[in-house]
Amino acid sequence: MENLGSLDVFVRVSASCSFTAAGQQLGISASAVSKAIARLEKRVGVRLFHRSTRAVSLTPEGALFLERCRRILSEVESAEAELMQTREAPRGKLRISLPSVGTFFMPRLGDFKRLYPAIELDIDYSDRLVEVIEEGFDAVIRTGTPSDSRLIARRLGACRKVIVGAPAYFEKAGIPLKPEDLANHACLLYRFPSTGKLDVWPLGRTADMPALELPASMVTNTLDPQLCFAEQGLGLACIPEIAVRKQLQEGHLMTVLDSYTQAEMVFHVLWPSSRHLSPKIRVFVDFIVENLFPL
Repeated sequence: MENLGSLDVFVRVSASCSFTAAGQQLGISASAVSKAIARLEKRVGVRLFHRSTRAVSLTPEGALFLERCRRILSEVESAEAELMQTREAPRGKLRISLPSVGTFFMPRLGDFKRLYPAIELDIDYSDRLVEVIEEGFDAVIRTGTPSDSRLIARRLGACRKVIVGAPAYFEKAGIPLKPEDLANHACLLYRFPSTGKLDVWPLGRTADMPALELPASMVTNTLDPQLCFAEQGLGLACIPEIAVRKQLQEGHLMTVLDSYTQAEMVFHVLWPSSRHLSPKIRVFVDFIVENLFPL
C-alpha cells in the first residue's frame, strides 16, 4: 500500500507539474512530496522528473512510467468499486429483452422478482434482434450463437423445435410420415423480423439434399399466431417444445416427424461487457443461469 501511495503522488505531480499543488491535493507538504518522489526514483533507478525553480516536468522515462501507473491505480479503484458493490442490495430498473417464447419463462421471472423486490423489471418481448447497448438493455435472452464481441454471454440451456398440429387437423389432412409429405399440408411459417427470412424447419436434411419448400398457409414474425392457428386446427407449426408442453400434455396438440426434429435451439443470456457489473445485473444473470432450465 505504501508503494501505491508513492504512485499516487507521482501521478498527481505529473498532472499538476508542481510539488506544491500535489501536496495541497494530498494534504501534505511540498517537501514530503519531493521526498516521496525521490524515494520512488531511487527504487525504480531512473529520474522521473526534470526539476527547476519554477516547475517540474516528466523525463521520457517518467512519461513511460506514468501510463503504467495510471492503469495500476485505475485497476485498484475498479477493484474497490466492485467490493463496495457486493455490499449493496440489488435495486433499480432492470431492462431486459426476451424472445416471444420467453413468455414461458415468466414463472421463473416471478421467482426472481420475489427474491429481489427492489429491482424494477422492464421487460421487452421481441423476436427482432435488438441492439443491446444502443437501446439501453441491461440483459437479453436470445437463441443462436452470440456474435457481438461487446457482449458477454452465458449458456442457459437448449430445447428441441417440434412440428405440431391439432388432432382435428390430422383427422382431416392425414399425418405426414416423412418430410416430403409436408408438401401436401398447410404450414404455419415464421419469418425472422431482423432478416425477413423464413425459418427453416429442422427436418434432418443434409447439405447435399435440396431444401424443402413448404406451402405457406400463414406467415408471422412472432410465436402467438402460430400457436393459436395450430390449436384451431388450421395447419402445422414448428415451435420450440417448451412453448407447447402444456398443449401436448393435455392432448390439444400432437407432434409429428419426431425422428427428423432432433436438432436443438440453444438459449444464452447476454449483457454489455463493462468493468463494473452492477448488483442488479449480477444477481439476474446468476439466477437465470441457475434456474431457467430445465423448464
